[in-house]
Amino acid sequence: MDPWRYSTQGVSVALRVTPRGGRDEIDGLETLANGRTVVKARVRAIAEGGEANRAVVELLAKALGVPKARIRVLSGATSRLKQIAVDGDPAKLGEALRKLTAAKPAD
Repeated sequence: MDPWRYSTQGVSVALRVTPRGGRDEIDGLETLANGRTVVKARVRAIAEGGEANRAVVELLAKALGVPKARIRVLSGATSRLKQIAVDGDPAKLGEALRKLTAAKPAD
C-alpha cells in the first residue's frame, strides 16, 4: 500500500526522516514494525529548532517540483515519523511520488 493518501487538495505523505543523514534525498520505502509503509527521507540538517523540518520541506518541494509554500507538516514536527501535506494535482503528485520511491525497493 502506498504511504500517501489522496485528497481534493493534493496528497498527504507518511514520512520517516533521518536527520544528519549525510545528504538530502528520498531513500525509497520502508515498512515499519507495525506494518505501516512510509517514505524514507534523509536530510543533512540537525533535528533542532525546526532545521530538519525545513530541510524536508525543501527536499520534497524540489523532488516533486512544487513551491515550498505548498508543503506543510501536518503532524510529527518533533518526531522522525511525520505526516506531510502537499497541495497540488493529486494524480501528478502521486505519480511523482511513485517514481521517486520506485528506484529503491522497500526494506
